Amino acid sequence: MASPLDNPALASLTGPHARFAEGRGRVVRYPEDVAPFLALPDDPGPRDWLDVAELAGPGTTIVLAATAARPPSGWEVVGETPGVQLVDEGVAAAPEPEAVRLGLADVPEMLDLVERTKPGPFRKRTVELGTYLGIRRGGALVAMAGERLHPPGYTEISAVCTDPAHRGEGLATRLVLAVAAGIRERGETPMMHAAASNTSAIRLYLSLGFALRSRPDFVAVRVPG
Repeated sequence: MASPLDNPALASLTGPHARFAEGRGRVVRYPEDVAPFLALPDDPGPRDWLDVAELAGPGTTIVLAATAARPPSGWEVVGETPGVQLVDEGVAAAPEPEAVRLGLADVPEMLDLVERTKPGPFRKRTVELGTYLGIRRGGALVAMAGERLHPPGYTEISAVCTDPAHRGEGLATRLVLAVAAGIRERGETPMMHAAASNTSAIRLYLSLGFALRSRPDFVAVRVPG
């Protein structure tokens, strides 16, 4: 049987994240200010790609997350990032006493930290996708991690980043384990995605008890017109 992890954005938007879904036909997407991901069915045909064009609009760049789908002739692939998908197989999840829950009031600081550390897509409403935890030093947000894609039975840990001045202190590890603990408390399994080129992060996640499940791609596509 197919796993929800085989097409995690589609499984999220037709499942636990259905409240965010904008759709046309069999195509669904997150609102632009939540996440850049658009999801197609596992077997997209010409009608589905027409629905992508109608839903996204001409000239728009969309991101296909962890999927084997590729656009038809005439569509431009503007970026392709080989990735890895990692799943909890013995992570020593544990709460973090220093972590604080982040919310809408913290978004300006979160966006600033993301801009300086480049952990991946994070928009002004991404915080609504799940629990985000941060660590502050001297009142300033210096590290964070949170929840993004939510395929049934799983939750993705994402936006793991640390201010350059505080790297080497183990803050990212502590936050990943804390977010994982919250996911486990709901009876779900933590999972992650990372760029295949980010070997240092992958080594860290493997050392924490994540295991490599697959090697999906993240593909940025420009709609014709």
